[in-house]
Amino acid sequence: MNRPSPKDFPAIHSHGFVRVAACTPAVAVGDPAFNAAETLALAKQGHAEACDLMLFPELGLSAYAIDDLFLQDALLEKVEAEIAGLVKASEDLAPVLIVGAPVRATGALYNCAVVISRGRILGLTPKSFLPNYREFYENRWFAPGAGVTDLTVRLSGQEVPFGTDLLFEASDLADFTFAAEICEDVWAPAPPSTRAALAGALILCNLSASNIVVGKADDRELLCASQSMRCQAAYLYSAAGPGESTTDLAWDGQASIHELGKRLAETARFPARAQMAVADIDVERLRLERLRTPTFNNAAVAAGRPEAGFRRIRFEHRPTFEDVGLIRPLDRFPFVPSDPARLDQDCYEAFNIQVQGLTQRLRATKSKHIVIGVSGGLDSTHALLVACKAFDALGKPRSEILGFTMPGFATSEGTKSNAWALMTALGVTGAEIDIRPAANQMLADMGHPFAKGEKVYDVTFENVQAGLRTDYLFRLANQNSGIVLGTGDLSELALGWCTYGVGDQMSHYNVNASLAKSLIQHLIRWVAKTGEVGEAANATLHAILDTEISPELVPADATGAIQSTQAKVGPYELQDFSLFHITRYGLRPSKVAFLAWHAWRDVEAGRWPPNFPQEARHQYDLAEIKAWLKVFLFRFFEISQFKRSAVPNSPKVISGGALSPRGDWRAPSDGKATVWLEELEANVP
Repeated sequence: MNRPSPKDFPAIHSHGFVRVAACTPAVAVGDPAFNAAETLALAKQGHAEACDLMLFPELGLSAYAIDDLFLQDALLEKVEAEIAGLVKASEDLAPVLIVGAPVRATGALYNCAVVISRGRILGLTPKSFLPNYREFYENRWFAPGAGVTDLTVRLSGQEVPFGTDLLFEASDLADFTFAAEICEDVWAPAPPSTRAALAGALILCNLSASNIVVGKADDRELLCASQSMRCQAAYLYSAAGPGESTTDLAWDGQASIHELGKRLAETARFPARAQMAVADIDVERLRLERLRTPTFNNAAVAAGRPEAGFRRIRFEHRPTFEDVGLIRPLDRFPFVPSDPARLDQDCYEAFNIQVQGLTQRLRATKSKHIVIGVSGGLDSTHALLVACKAFDALGKPRSEILGFTMPGFATSEGTKSNAWALMTALGVTGAEIDIRPAANQMLADMGHPFAKGEKVYDVTFENVQAGLRTDYLFRLANQNSGIVLGTGDLSELALGWCTYGVGDQMSHYNVNASLAKSLIQHLIRWVAKTGEVGEAANATLHAILDTEISPELVPADATGAIQSTQAKVGPYELQDFSLFHITRYGLRPSKVAFLAWHAWRDVEAGRWPPNFPQEARHQYDLAEIKAWLKVFLFRFFEISQFKRSAVPNSPKVISGGALSPRGDWRAPSDGKATVWLEELEANVP
């Protein structure tokens, strides 16, 4: 299937999204004409809002709670007439409609999902499992759909596929593949949607009636979230709402959309009128997630390869590739949740994963000391906090942590004083080694122009300093029966922004290697807020958070401006965004650019993480995003892998956040970035 041209870049259909709606129309008891009209009204609204797929409740054309009226021929004939009317009306509507109706077939009555698209009934999926306990009596009226396959019935003048073996697939929009099940089906130990997912369905749709009792909404949420997670799918759920009979039951109209365990949208409960939840499903990401998870495909094999037992019903969807915006929660910082409670939980877990990893390494090595370089920057600050907590957990005095500040040619008084204040406040043993004499000697021995008084600040000049610092730390560890604690982070590893070998790329153990730069600042704020290592250092921690990110290896220029890391390798907030989506999901660069454009183009749109400084909030246009993404692709795929192939041990902390060759990311050290750069140039305007 050919991809659209760059002029279609703003369209969601260019990037593997399908817009879906879970609908709760108003209903009248036993009045198919009214119900069909309400369904059509929402369908037209969904058409206007560029929906591709719209899900309606179980038995919505007849109403659900009508008891023995299901066995009245007049009502069933009227339902079928209204289905025909909806099919005719759908000729002018873009969305695929999935509506619920009682349908007569093979001499029995079935509770069915009727799938309609552009004047055609694509198929009928009957409910597999009929509840017949407590308030439910469906066996009284309906035949079970379990085991019904390979049938065709006649409805509204069309020959229609009928059975629980139907997958629906757009012929002209990649990955738009879905299947339906009905209410009780998802409550069963083995939901039909599981088998449909193993057969290839990426969107699972549940038409439900589901009366409400106290606590049931939480049960539904749990089922929908877990089914979308387990099946690596999207799960749409639509429950009956206003107008259903309240003879003995009540209805709350709960509708939701989940993707990979996360809720993307939901409706208000107990609505007074019709409503719908709308979200854009990333079906391409779902396909890629299954591709990179052998367990999913092994499960399909173990289940007897269900795809062989399903009929694929292909239909022409006719996507327009227009710019209709993007409707889905999208984090600017994929490593940093914007929800305060979630961020607090993530920080707690991340910090304690690091502490647990380090305490085990200290036990295993029987090391008396930790040796760490303390620069006054974010990374070494956080690593030192982890070291303090680890020593606390082991009952060891913090004074046995040996912290060294090692000023070089460009070290500022601000960072050095912060380093000293931090070590003093935390109660570690601090010392200072001025590396300039040794660096001068090495540069002179090499015949470097700087040793002759020339202002040559090349990569050799920088790496002499970085290498000497690491060399000192290793020798100090030898001298003190200790281990060198690494401080470099995930973002630096991704970009190759570290000195290989005898440099900050190497250590005995690194607690930060799975932490993105954009997360570390929030972890430091969390440590300060919670008092994990005491509160004496809090003022210094906030001062460090306010400091410009710099390696401080090159002296300030004539204007006093210091060396800026982000001016060289790009804003970490953008590069972390690219890192997450490329390594975690394998997305194309053009799609990463599309997502970044929506996440970062308007500083006022969307949510920011809690306590994120107002002055640090930025926005980027597409040209900036593309330019920095190009830098990321070149550095990540072409010039940095050899450094990652030799990284020291480090605990994995966050999903999509490990580049160890023993873990998440294995790649050739001599690879090329050509494919990714060409894709970016070809598809991003």
